Amino acid sequence: MKDSSQIGILGLGAYVPKRVLTNLDLEKMVDTSDEWIVTRTGIKQRHLASPGEASSDLGVKAAKKALEDAKLKPEEIDAIITATLSPDHIFPSTACLIQGELGAENAAAFDLGAGCSGFIYACTVAYGLVKAGMEKVLVIGTETISRFVNWQERSTCVLFGDAAGAAVIGRVKEGGIYGWDLGADGRGHDLLKINAGGSREPLTAENIASNRQFLSMSGPEVFRFAVRIIPKTGKKALEKANFEIEDIDWLIPHQANSRIIEAAIESLGIERDKVFVNLERYGNTSAASIPLAWTEGVLEGKIKRGDKLLLIGFGAGLTWAAMVLEY
Repeated sequence: MKDSSQIGILGLGAYVPKRVLTNLDLEKMVDTSDEWIVTRTGIKQRHLASPGEASSDLGVKAAKKALEDAKLKPEEIDAIITATLSPDHIFPSTACLIQGELGAENAAAFDLGAGCSGFIYACTVAYGLVKAGMEKVLVIGTETISRFVNWQERSTCVLFGDAAGAAVIGRVKEGGIYGWDLGADGRGHDLLKINAGGSREPLTAENIASNRQFLSMSGPEVFRFAVRIIPKTGKKALEKANFEIEDIDWLIPHQANSRIIEAAIESLGIERDKVFVNLERYGNTSAASIPLAWTEGVLEGKIKRGDKLLLIGFGAGLTWAAMVLEY
């Protein structure tokens, strides 16, 4: 796979809403404190979509930046894959809304649901589409999770933020995607979910009164899952790519919790200064997390073309994913 790859990243982009919600702001809303949040999560603030912004709006802005970085026009895109767990609607897909707004008239468009692993899942699908004959695929991770958070539930409302990140995938002259690992364990579906609003439990006055339309999470169980699966999927992806951890210039993990990231650093045996973390500024932005961190690392001049990256995600489903590539 390493020698035959030549499918990689043509451009990157990200967008975060303007509104910032700090831990001090949260102290006025719910029974919590800055110290409690930082100690347990590492998060200091998060960005929230304005009342008029939806996931497609954030995704369009990130996509435009990725297209600009790739020096492409929207009509040159063959497909749009949108990873999200906070779509504008149950249907139509958020990808179709983005396609229409961008004017990407030649692009197929569909959503992909793999929780916080969604961006990596979508990148592997994009790789396959290019391998099968498409030329350029736009991958977007976009979330407005703030719409699905119970702001009176202190264990979850402090964790999440809104953002979008995008990448254009196509043929490259050097480097590219070398290998990946994807997985799921549906037995853990109850650990992170929104109970009501789907076909199993349609919204009613009764379940709305019980706050079942909001995100629920079994924090300790998800933490244990993440700490266990990160080294497992990371090492599998490295093995498939014929890489060692020493070959990696940057680990970009899903930005969920600082303690999970610390455990990942230790279990993978990677140097701390090779791990890009922006969790404290944005919180957990789910499918947008990895492309947002990646783009910010590039804009800060840390992550450069030619660097070898290990991306690792985990999330609702339960799902996990890792990818090795040369940027």
